[in-house]
Amino acid sequence: QEQLVESGGGWVQAGDSLRLSCVASGRSFSGYFMGWFRQAPGKEREFVAAISPSSGITYYTDSVKGRFTISRDNAKNTMYLQMNSLKPEDTAVYYCAANFVGGRRTDDYGYWGQGTQVTVSS
Repeated sequence: QEQLVESGGGWVQAGDSLRLSCVASGRSFSGYFMGWFRQAPGKEREFVAAISPSSGITYYTDSVKGRFTISRDNAKNTMYLQMNSLKPEDTAVYYCAANFVGGRRTDDYGYWGQGTQVTVSS
C-alpha cells in the first residue's frame, strides 16, 4: 500500500528555519512529480512547491520564493522542504503529495500524506 508520511513540523519563532521530510513507501515515487501543500485554519489547501522526478524542474508559490527550497532524494524515496525566514503567515498543516504529472492544484495529485503542523509565532 502506497503511503506518504511527513515529519519535521513544529513550533518556531518568526525568522527561524524548519526542514520538513516526506518519506514514501509501498512503491517507488522516483518517476513522480512531488509537491508540498499547506492548509491554514479556515482556509483552503494551497500549493507551496513542487519538484519533477529528476529534480530538474522546481516551482513555488510566490509567497515562499527565496525562502523555501524543495528537494528530493530518490534513492531514499524522500522529499524535503527547507523553510527559512519563517513568518507567522506560514502557519499551517503541511502536506506532501505525489502524482505522475505535476501541477499546482490539489486535484492534480493522487497521493497524499497525513500532514505535519507548522506553527510560527511572532
